[in-house]
Amino acid sequence: MNKNKILALVLSFAVFAFVLAIPVTSFAVEGPTIDNPIPNITSVNEFVKTLLEGIIKIGIPVVAIAIMYSGFLFVSAQGKPEDIKKAKDALMYTLIGAAILLGAWALAQLISNTVLLLG
Repeated sequence: MNKNKILALVLSFAVFAFVLAIPVTSFAVEGPTIDNPIPNITSVNEFVKTLLEGIIKIGIPVVAIAIMYSGFLFVSAQGKPEDIKKAKDALMYTLIGAAILLGAWALAQLISNTVLLLG
């Protein structure tokens, strides 16, 4: 092996070991504790609802940005068939992702409401 490769391997191992050692040493000290960041959650239903709300809040702007990017791809294609196909594929995959995102939310709402009605 080359000396540079060996040095890179040793340095990457040292950084990896250091990153693993930091949490262990920081939790070994008596002092501050980690509190629950979402204390109002007392059931699995509330946890799933909170989780999906967070995913929706992040996912919808991502979908909007992806649609804008697809539009940019259409404009920059300038009539080239292979670039137009890339833009169509990007838009199609974006819309599929948006449908999955909203479908997961709707399914979770349906299941949640059904469970709440049962008891």
